[in-house]
This record gives sequence, structure tokens and C-alpha cells, in this order.
Amino acid sequence: MAVAPLELAAFLLFALVTLASSLGVVLVRDVWHSALLLGVALTSVAVHYVMLRAEFLAAMQILVYVGGVLILITFAVMLTREQDSEEEVVA
Repeated sequence: MAVAPLELAAFLLFALVTLASSLGVVLVRDVWHSALLLGVALTSVAVHYVMLRAEFLAAMQILVYVGGVLILITFAVMLTREQDSEEEVVA
């Protein structure tokens, strides 16, 4: 069973995106950017599911992880982040 060159190129591209964004989640110091990179990693995993012809798993990956967990992380980051007041910025 031969693999089409375009399918192989797409797999390699999304494998690279998955690895790079997963490393970014761990190595980036800003929590907000880390959460965004986690969204990229989870979405690229959903693309891998589509390439494996597992569309239901891809839909669940998007709905549960990207839609649910990432939004929860985003709200947690927004609610726990310290606000810079104008007095501190001026002084």
C-alpha cells in the first residue's frame, strides 16, 4: 500500500507543527502564549485524526479539548492575572 506524496507531506507538516507547538507550551514563559500554543497542538492532533479517517475522534478533540479545556485555561489565566494600575506604571 503506497502513500501519496501529498499525504506524506501533509503528515510531515502537521507533525512538525505538533512538535513545535508542544515544545512551545513547555518552554514559553508567558502563560497566555503557552495556552495559545496548547490550542495549536490540540488542533493539529485533530488534523492527524482526520488524516487517519477518524472524523468522530477529530470532532471530539476539537469540541472537548480545544473548546472546553482551552477555554477553561483561558478564563483561569484571565481571572488570576494581576492588573497593572496606572499609579504603578507612572511611578
